Amino acid sequence: MAKQRKWPVLLMSTALIAGLLAGCGGKNDSGASPSGSAPASGSSSASASATPEDLKPITLTYYSEDVNPNWANMQDETGKYITEKTGVTLNAEFAVGDAAQKSALIASSGKYPDIISAKGNINKFVDAGAVIDLTDLIDKYAPNIKKVYGDQMKRLRYSNEDHAIYALPTYSGVGQINFEAGGGFELQHRVVKELGYPKIRTVKDYENAIKQYLAKHPTDDKGNKNIGLTLNADDWHMYISVTNPAVQTTGGSDDGEYSVDINTQKVTYHFLRPEEKEYFRWLNHMNAEGLLDKESFVQKYDQYKAKVASGRVLGLIDAIWDYADGENALKAEGKFDQTYGHYPVTMDESTKDPSFWPTGFMAGWGVAISKTNPDPVRTIKFLDWLASDEGQVLLNWGIEGKHYTVENGKRVMIKEVNDRRINDATNFAKETGIGFYNLMSAHYGDGVKDPTGNYYTLKNPQQLVENYSDVEKEVLKNYGATIWKDLFPKEDEFKVKPWGAAWNIPIPSDNDATVLDEKLKNITWKMIPKAILAKPEEFDAVWADYIAQLEKADVHKAEQLHEQLVKDRVKLWNE
Repeated sequence: MAKQRKWPVLLMSTALIAGLLAGCGGKNDSGASPSGSAPASGSSSASASATPEDLKPITLTYYSEDVNPNWANMQDETGKYITEKTGVTLNAEFAVGDAAQKSALIASSGKYPDIISAKGNINKFVDAGAVIDLTDLIDKYAPNIKKVYGDQMKRLRYSNEDHAIYALPTYSGVGQINFEAGGGFELQHRVVKELGYPKIRTVKDYENAIKQYLAKHPTDDKGNKNIGLTLNADDWHMYISVTNPAVQTTGGSDDGEYSVDINTQKVTYHFLRPEEKEYFRWLNHMNAEGLLDKESFVQKYDQYKAKVASGRVLGLIDAIWDYADGENALKAEGKFDQTYGHYPVTMDESTKDPSFWPTGFMAGWGVAISKTNPDPVRTIKFLDWLASDEGQVLLNWGIEGKHYTVENGKRVMIKEVNDRRINDATNFAKETGIGFYNLMSAHYGDGVKDPTGNYYTLKNPQQLVENYSDVEKEVLKNYGATIWKDLFPKEDEFKVKPWGAAWNIPIPSDNDATVLDEKLKNITWKMIPKAILAKPEEFDAVWADYIAQLEKADVHKAEQLHEQLVKDRVKLWNE
């Protein structure tokens, strides 16, 4: 998917990362301990508290390209615990609007935040000499960070020419195994339930389910029109809900705006793939049939989420973190039959949904320390504490006794707390801070277990089932599944991509790809909606015009530049 995509997920992925070296449960003298016990013998003192001199209060400025409207200035429960253990408070600033432009302004200003999370725009800070090489700091002061990255340390290197470590990769967990199917095509549970749980495998299956339900229920109980399918095309959300699904439904790998051949590493601007034209033709057909929301390309993000929250939208094509606010409102009202399931929809049954195509550890986007940081040693120690087992379990599970317990050696969320986490997510996050700090340092991925056999993160099969409503469990049971991933092709059905993901590869400032990409994006964001909204008989002509504009904008030169970037990364990671 596109470079704006992989977020906090969070926020957006909401990937909550945590870890634990725990034996029995218990409290220490300072109260509830996130680790549940002392560090295991032989550990790198992962859970050890900072020395007294390290606990002297210090405030560090922090800048992130990701938004966090619920940030509570570390006055949430997690934030207070972090400050208690490290002495560090963060004065955070989150980009609003054009994050790339904001990062460029900061990089050129000469006045830098102490800690910087600039995602794909880290090159701007590197080129400005704004961030420092972390190699020696990690070696001397960060045993937990070294432990987490392990034999993946070489992937932290910036480029073939410059092996410095300018950022700690935080947007990918080491050893990641995805269990949550947070994308695909979404349908409300009431739709499939009423239709007798039909097979939802192709776009035609998906279309028929929406059409049949709308025929029976054109309005809600208040007389408002139900909506078949709505798309979120507001600014960068265009990638997530409109253009990236064209890759997914045609079996392509998730590599941003470019498709990369797994065998030859040949790069193609993915919209030039003939099969994708047919996906957009299907959306054009959905529009002509009155099944696509007429406001899809004019509504703002808040309006989109409000529609989801109204319960009137039967189908979505989106990532769960993108529509979660709207769905959480439905959960808070107990309208679980109007929440969504995830289905591996492709153009035809011979095509595999690639949602779980493995990338290996992607490295790339992460956290940097600026050259104007007043105390880089204290900062790396702070980041190292977040990467410790004590830190990771706090970030994901919260505080023992308050948010989770350890029962017979198994770490479990307290039921009342977990119910709030799922059904009152926004208020829960504001109060607890769980999930706010996961992208600030190294961490293990979902599916990795600690020495006690507990998962480091909450995104594991057992916890996912705990998160499901009874309605969701009933739907899954009728499809012969326990979690949504069961419906999708598995990782071992695909080759691991040796470059990770192309969207995650930084583009050097002197590379023409950045300028070309912007031109291609502007054309695509204008022409794709035009093609979808055109009369069916005009679709081919609009598409031909679109391709001609791409050719004129040097799309093939852009492909060549990105192909070299992919090959350079493969070389960097394997030399």
